[in-house]
Amino acid sequence: MIDPNVPIRTLMTPTPVSIGRQQPMAEASRRMTEHRIRHLPVLDGGRVVGIISDRDLAMVESFPGVDTETVTVEEAMTPDPYVVGPEEPLAAVISALAEHKYGTAVIVKDNRLAGIFTTVDALRVFAGSLRGDLAS
Repeated sequence: MIDPNVPIRTLMTPTPVSIGRQQPMAEASRRMTEHRIRHLPVLDGGRVVGIISDRDLAMVESFPGVDTETVTVEEAMTPDPYVVGPEEPLAAVISALAEHKYGTAVIVKDNRLAGIFTTVDALRVFAGSLRGDLAS
């Protein structure tokens, strides 16, 4: 069984793919497809200002007349994502994801993007724990 107090830094994806807030939605879609991911932290001057998901892109793309080459990520992102420090305990992060129905936690250290932890990551931790793959 995994220790619920293990710091999230030990389980996060370090240095995740990100995107600038002024980039076109089409670029966000390209990055998600290329890296086979569903979430991109959105940065402005290196600071996290939002999160954009494949669902956000699909919703905005469904609106009539939307040109994904001109609509910016900022127009489709969720501002003020769930952000935690790298020492935040796993149990606290997973509890917040479940309670608030967040798809991801963005990990920030010294006001800079350090990692990402998604619900898929949480499921992998859970599955590994059930199999006995993860040490406490």
